[in-house]
Amino acid sequence: MVTGPAHHGANGQPDSRRFRQVLSRFATGVVAITAVDPVDGRPCGLAANSFTSVSLNPPLVAFCMARTSTSWPKVRGAKVLTVNVLAETQQAVCARMAAKGGDKFAGLSWTGSPGGNPVLDGALAWLDCAVEAEHPAGDHVIVVARALQLDTHADGGPLVFYRGGYGGVRWAVRRACVRRRGPGWRRT
Repeated sequence: MVTGPAHHGANGQPDSRRFRQVLSRFATGVVAITAVDPVDGRPCGLAANSFTSVSLNPPLVAFCMARTSTSWPKVRGAKVLTVNVLAETQQAVCARMAAKGGDKFAGLSWTGSPGGNPVLDGALAWLDCAVEAEHPAGDHVIVVARALQLDTHADGGPLVFYRGGYGGVRWAVRRACVRRRGPGWRRT
């Protein structure tokens, strides 16, 4: 059942606010993509919630980067980058990786992956990857990367981005129930 008007901008396409609002109903996991900047030797990284597996043979993943990102060029400069699958307890880590500028690794604990990049303490899993291709797509770039090495790291539930917020799977389910039935709703 269609529940509302199709909000279109002046160009006849859905307006960006409505587009974001509609897509916020699709829950996604959250990753931190890390590397060591080949220019200064310091760890660098960013957060992404547009991450997916692409192929089993060869083992490929994909993620999207904003063309305006100032962190992506530093991460991209490394021969190998590391995808950290964030746990539901790592909201502060996500916020730090999503921040612009500053030392994103100050106060964070991490160990080196076989590729030499930060594997964040508490991350559920990690993948060392090499970029295979980059495809321009609107205001983003779709990055396809080959997994070189990978492993699980910690136990727990995943960090989820849903309806503009971060939490665990149970949090996302509660958020959906409250929005659908109202704040006073209780199952009887």
